[in-house]
Amino acid sequence: MNRSTRFVSALAFVTILAALPATADVWQIDPAHTSSQFSVTHMMISTVRGEFGATTGTVEYDGTSVGSIKVDATIDATTITTHNEKRDGHLKSPDFFDVAKYPTLTFKSTKVVPGAGGAFKLVGDLTMHGVTKEVTLDVEPLSKVIKGKRGDSRVGATATTKINRQDFGVKWNSDMDGGGVVVSDTVKITIDLEAVLPPATPPATSK
Repeated sequence: MNRSTRFVSALAFVTILAALPATADVWQIDPAHTSSQFSVTHMMISTVRGEFGATTGTVEYDGTSVGSIKVDATIDATTITTHNEKRDGHLKSPDFFDVAKYPTLTFKSTKVVPGAGGAFKLVGDLTMHGVTKEVTLDVEPLSKVIKGKRGDSRVGATATTKINRQDFGVKWNSDMDGGGVVVSDTVKITIDLEAVLPPATPPATSK
């Protein structure tokens, strides 16, 4: 192989590498700064809000392109709270989440659809109450990546969606006198997420 041929081959190799997508880093969802919230309509007149106390998992993200994002998240259903002990106990029972049988909810993304101004849709499979359905999260533009004091990187996001709980087999309800039901089928969901990327080289610890 002469020098000219070697140069052309090297140039072609570099061109192929440049065309390959950047490798995404694996960020950890920070449960201390992540909140999974929901709301339903009570008796057709008021909104009841609740949240889950523990959301964990990973986010693949190259730090630049939303197209690189892949999310694998787990929510601990046993940590559900609406700040009412009696109601929380009912939500944990077989009438609703049946946490003894289904202690977690999971979300695994399958596709990203970029939108305007940095917003995007995150499509994936939500498993709740033993049922898996495709859902689409509307994600606001990501925060800028912030460097932490320990050399880590952090990024934040807010995502919203609506689901019909009947689709997931969460069917309990009670009819009201004069029509209507006690709990709406539509559930609004908001996820405020913070993800952290550890430093490539852990900081030295003092002896």
